[in-house]
Amino acid sequence: MSMHLRARCAFAVVMTIAPLSIGAQATADSTGMVVSRNGLVISSSSIASDVGASILRKGGNAVDAAVATAFALAVTYPGAGNIGGGGFMVIRLKNGTATTIDYRERAPLASTRTMYLDSTGHINRSLTATGYLAPGVPGTVRGLALAHRRFGKLPWRDVVLPAAQLASRGFALDSGLARSLAREVAQAMKSYPASVAAYGKRDGSAWQAGDTLVLADLGRTLNAIATRGADVFYTGWIADSIAADMHRNGGLITKKDLAAYRARERAPIRGRYNGYDIVTMPPPSSGGVAMVEMLNILSHFDLEKQGRWSPETLHLMIEAMRRAYVDRARYLGDPDFVKMPLTRLTSSSYAATLASQIDRTHATSSIELGKDIVTPSSVATESDETTQFSIVDKDGNAVSNTFTLEGGYGSHVVVRGAGFLLNNEMGDFNKKPGDTNAQGDIGTPANLIDPGKRMLSSMTPTIVARNGRLFMVTGSPGGRTIINTVMEVVLNATGFGMNAREAVDAPRLHHQWLPDVATFERDAVADSTVSRLRAMGHTVEQRGRQGDAHTIIFDAKTKTAYGANDRRSSDSKAARP
Repeated sequence: MSMHLRARCAFAVVMTIAPLSIGAQATADSTGMVVSRNGLVISSSSIASDVGASILRKGGNAVDAAVATAFALAVTYPGAGNIGGGGFMVIRLKNGTATTIDYRERAPLASTRTMYLDSTGHINRSLTATGYLAPGVPGTVRGLALAHRRFGKLPWRDVVLPAAQLASRGFALDSGLARSLAREVAQAMKSYPASVAAYGKRDGSAWQAGDTLVLADLGRTLNAIATRGADVFYTGWIADSIAADMHRNGGLITKKDLAAYRARERAPIRGRYNGYDIVTMPPPSSGGVAMVEMLNILSHFDLEKQGRWSPETLHLMIEAMRRAYVDRARYLGDPDFVKMPLTRLTSSSYAATLASQIDRTHATSSIELGKDIVTPSSVATESDETTQFSIVDKDGNAVSNTFTLEGGYGSHVVVRGAGFLLNNEMGDFNKKPGDTNAQGDIGTPANLIDPGKRMLSSMTPTIVARNGRLFMVTGSPGGRTIINTVMEVVLNATGFGMNAREAVDAPRLHHQWLPDVATFERDAVADSTVSRLRAMGHTVEQRGRQGDAHTIIFDAKTKTAYGANDRRSSDSKAARP
């Protein structure tokens, strides 16, 4: 079996790690991990990682660095980093206290359950892909402010201003972002003048690597947030700008929607696997519940004896995924609107029942497994464009944060005069009531559109501890693949003893119940393994890369962080203070 992904690992370690200065207590590991006793920040942008590390250097804690990194990503990683979207944060303090911040977007108050259906009753997917009907009410600024208010150490201004200055002064584009912006401006953004004005080149030519991108309006917005606080986004001139833009263009978000938005601190989902304690995100993220359910099922089998890459182990992983995802479809949604059997879904006894129903030699039919909720019809997808960052400070405080605009560049709409992109998260709701089908659309009640409701997510920011001490910080983008990517990284480390680099580099697989297909990263498994899985009754496909799981493993005895940026991402970087 190939243990590395030849096509996706072309970005060598030297490109993303070697340029880092090495402090007195930090060394470069020969395995490709970044090693630090002063704290560590890993994100999908080298510039944003450096911003977060600079906050740690100034005496800030992991939450301060998280806020600074998130705002910087809104500048340097516009495909997913944002202030016009939302996400989730898991926080674990050095004393073991853990909590989560839910800053998922909400449906505007004028939303309806059938707002994306055309006159024939079919989903009009273009309305959820781009434009002014696609955005939910943004949550990022309120969420970061709540996290900082509860746990931050440095002044708010100090952790937000670096991003404002970065936007105003500009930054050099790498080749990947230059190509991406050139494509977006020429295609998806061309219908929105404010978007072209913000992200297009002044002379109309295509962006090139090395060009400087200045985001003046975004800089002004971030400066206002830094100096006046989160309220300026929700009740001040920024809110006025959003509402006016929506009103001009037939959108639904109003000043009332913005003023009513609140981020929520929620108790985490907790699990246990092989002696490790898992702290992860509760609904409206489906990730934590599904991951704990899967690990609970797998705990009933001796995977280590079978081997990580044996057909038998992979079969059991697929079967666990299948069962967790059907429960995701049946039950999960916004806890402020939906009652969910979370205690049962994450219990050992429930997992034992599910494990006993798995045929060790043959695949389960997904249709049969979910026959109570399956109906006929068309295809659904969930965007891969999300971003994850992981942070540990020198004291062992940790943050795992995943946030998104949903699709790449969200709705492609930039708020006129404010310079930031709005999300297209409304597409994450179940858009056609009652229509759950073999191609992957979900129409179950828990995640139908309701005014003020938060749409279900797959984001799975996760922190793992052992014997009361921090062990791992991880998470990933990837749409519905997120849950499985994170579960596999956790399983690799806790069940098979892999270090951070091995756990992140290892090949990945995905099964989401429907469509009934197991997908592996290309060249991830041997032909003989694929043949064995197919003989068991699995439909197997090999595709491109899966996820972007920036991960830190922490040695609590020596207070040393071992960071592995996911080399599937071209510009990812681990930065130390």
